[in-house]
Amino acid sequence: MPQKPAPPRLIADPESSLAEAMEAAPRFEAVTNDITVSVRTFWLEDQSQPEEHHFTWAYHIRIENGGSETVQLLSRSWEMTDGRGKTDHIHGEGVVGEQPVIVASDVFEYTSGAALPTPCGFMRGLFHMIVPATSERFEVTIPAFSLDSPHRLGLVH
Repeated sequence: MPQKPAPPRLIADPESSLAEAMEAAPRFEAVTNDITVSVRTFWLEDQSQPEEHHFTWAYHIRIENGGSETVQLLSRSWEMTDGRGKTDHIHGEGVVGEQPVIVASDVFEYTSGAALPTPCGFMRGLFHMIVPATSERFEVTIPAFSLDSPHRLGLVH
């Protein structure tokens, strides 16, 4: 009697898995001048070395232009505070090598990362924007968001 072929093995779709993980991740949000910035954070166990005081996270940022004018993100300013209260200030052009133009009702998303010497901390910041049509400059708040790892001794925020 011929053997039936084995049923195909279903492998989870990586994009679906990522979407599920993002939905489950904590979400932090702020709205400034019809621009909504939301942040989700992810602990990166495989890139962290707790025994060497190196703790790493990824964060996914979604910038939604709820206004009626096109805007452009020119630069960013961050405050990163570790679990001991030490704060570093970081400034840079654009995000992930881009200075995105976001038309009305559109969204720009990106993922980046952060590392701290402590198992927890938080970040917050500003996006420095411009309305290209009028050259009006303004700032958009990046909400404070926590960076928590399974190695933290106690929640500090």
